Amino acid sequence: MRTKILYAKNMPTRFRHHDLLRLFAEIARYPSFSEAAEALNMTKGAISYQIKTLEADLGMVLFQRTTRGVALTKLGQGVLAACQGRYQDIEADLLALQGTSSKTLTVGVSTYFAARWLSPRLMSFMQAHGDVQLRIQPMIQFSDHEMQDIDLAIRWGNGCFGGGVVTPFMPMPTFPVGNSDAARLVEDLGIEQAISHFTLLRDRDDSNAWSDWLNTAELPPQSRRDVLIVPDPNVRVQAVIDGQGIALMDDLIRDELDTGRLVRLSGAELSEYGYFLVRPDRVAATETVRVFSDWLQSQS
Repeated sequence: MRTKILYAKNMPTRFRHHDLLRLFAEIARYPSFSEAAEALNMTKGAISYQIKTLEADLGMVLFQRTTRGVALTKLGQGVLAACQGRYQDIEADLLALQGTSSKTLTVGVSTYFAARWLSPRLMSFMQAHGDVQLRIQPMIQFSDHEMQDIDLAIRWGNGCFGGGVVTPFMPMPTFPVGNSDAARLVEDLGIEQAISHFTLLRDRDDSNAWSDWLNTAELPPQSRRDVLIVPDPNVRVQAVIDGQGIALMDDLIRDELDTGRLVRLSGAELSEYGYFLVRPDRVAATETVRVFSDWLQSQS
């Protein structure tokens, strides 16, 4: 008995542009098509054309224009979530076939937090999870550009961050500190009068931390314009020691407080501030991310 094989002609396909999906996943890492084009060695026009082709095939809008560039629509976020994890699985399988470890994790963190809290504890994680290739990426502003290759970030603030899944990690109240000269002035005048004599050190221009603290301390807003922006927390600590101003810090400066190089200037504090884990929207909730997140939580 012969078996008759039928070959279907012109069989319809539900989706034809899997290559464009992979390109879309890469483009979604950047805040604008211009930056994506530069990073991917393409023209901006080519990026726009490929995305329009993909959107037409899917029948949905993936990106919306913003004042700073582009952002994923809700549908775009859904498409990214649908394909991102699968591409990571494919890459992991390929690495496994090549005999290379697929459990890699890039963690973005300030050098301040890394040196004062994370580094002394990392050995315990490496001993427990020797199959994970961990990369610690120093960060300053945690901008979209800095976050492009980050799987997980540890950020200081009140948790009001966009662009990712935010998980409370380590509450650590924030309070104002100064050097011994600043402390004497506060003792002589009181914090309400003395604070108008100080330069307030901030981590970035749009930071609300000082405004939040003044509200908590029931003090009037400050009208001084000599605010000093010092993005790096380690540099900010030294600037306060050197008398360049006062800053909002946390208990990670315990050594400086114990030795008297820094002095807490007020009992008022921002209790909702601390450290948070941020998983960027483009990053899938992989087992490696979960393992490291759970380990961090166990250490706090």
